[in-house]
Amino acid sequence: MVALPAVPLIDEVVDVERRELHASEVPWSTVVWNDPVNLMSYVAWVFRRHFGMDAPTAEQRMMQVHTEGRAIVAEGNREAMERHVEAMHEYGLWATLERAPR
Repeated sequence: MVALPAVPLIDEVVDVERRELHASEVPWSTVVWNDPVNLMSYVAWVFRRHFGMDAPTAEQRMMQVHTEGRAIVAEGNREAMERHVEAMHEYGLWATLERAPR
């Protein structure tokens, strides 16, 4: 009996590439968390300044952070959301990156 080498079939290679492409297109979220340090007015100011939110939207997200403990403040590709998380850290806010809910 002759053993054939384990070479992936073309369909298998295409499926893997398709899965990798699909995984890279999954949206990500920047999440800001409540903390005991920053004033609510400062958090709203950061949202207006960094994300360009209007005052009512920034206030609503700030209140969500304050009352629910967290708020999603941006969604997009992973690299952009990583930059937002880093920026939030530079402003002194607690922020993390997570896959966006589907």
